[in-house]
Amino acid sequence: MPPSIDTLTLTRPDDWHLHVRDGEALNTVVPHTAAQFGRAVIMPNLKPPVTTAAQALAYRSRIAAAVPRGMSFEPLMTLYLTDNLPPAEIARAKDAGVVALKLYPAGATTNSDAGVTNLRKTYRTLEAMQRAGLLLLVHGEVTSPDIDLFDREAVFIDQQLIPLRRDFPELKIVFEHITTREAAQYVESAGAFTAATITAHHLLYNRNAIFLGGVRPHFYCLPVLKRELHRQALVSAAISGAPQFFLGTDSAPHPAHLKEHASGCAGCYTAHAAMELYAQAFDAAGALDKLEGFASFFGADFYGLPRNSGQITLRRETWTPPASFAFGAAELKPLASGEALQWRLQN
Repeated sequence: MPPSIDTLTLTRPDDWHLHVRDGEALNTVVPHTAAQFGRAVIMPNLKPPVTTAAQALAYRSRIAAAVPRGMSFEPLMTLYLTDNLPPAEIARAKDAGVVALKLYPAGATTNSDAGVTNLRKTYRTLEAMQRAGLLLLVHGEVTSPDIDLFDREAVFIDQQLIPLRRDFPELKIVFEHITTREAAQYVESAGAFTAATITAHHLLYNRNAIFLGGVRPHFYCLPVLKRELHRQALVSAAISGAPQFFLGTDSAPHPAHLKEHASGCAGCYTAHAAMELYAQAFDAAGALDKLEGFASFFGADFYGLPRNSGQITLRRETWTPPASFAFGAAELKPLASGEALQWRLQN
């Protein structure tokens, strides 16, 4: 696709990894996603976590109520995998339309204290998922304090993911928000039942972004941004046209006062300009022609869902996102606020 293109029309994309929180916050964050995406996989790490089909249905109703009138948007629900989630819940989840379960190693990220302490404790439930065709979405980091923060993803592959893949060869696994060259190489070679999501912020930024001019907490996420060689490997994977790599924003809203805190929350809020950020990353790589497959086709295909029929249009236009949004009674500061973006979604 020529670099001088000014308008980009794509099949309506989907977000295969999204946090929308709950309560009043939904009224800010859900419309941002619904304006761009046909569907989104909703993360279950609320307090308390979403661990039953009944809770997932109730949460889906609350999300649907926050979709602006006239917009078509489908939240795809997940359950939070715990040591004690019973295999019998999988059939109820399947009947309720739940598409996946999320594996958080205990202590790995926001609201993960109820996460899995030992994968072996979940094997009967994983067997039920494999039979039912529900996906396993993996936050791929070990949490041992003796492992360097920047090495936790690579160690997870060796210690957890490779044995898991061997023991459940037909369980569809999505390695969420990959951040390293090792993860991209593993997914590329892992076979048809393994895929990965990649965020816009891991395509656009390396770990220098967290520290330029001082500590910048709104660039802090988990898994944390990595070295430039890893960012380049993620870009290569995203623009490769390989169907096992697809879009997942991991957009994660937090009140600004908790991000800008002595022990600030992990997560980057990108839903306000998700497709603009992805377009910027693909444009910088000279690969705008690869964006539609990555954003609109490969995730739906892996999940076994139909591709969307609508379209969105992005125009090459310089604009600056707002400095903040209302977030219930608090303030939400998005990633790239104050930065000039080069692409803009057309209403």
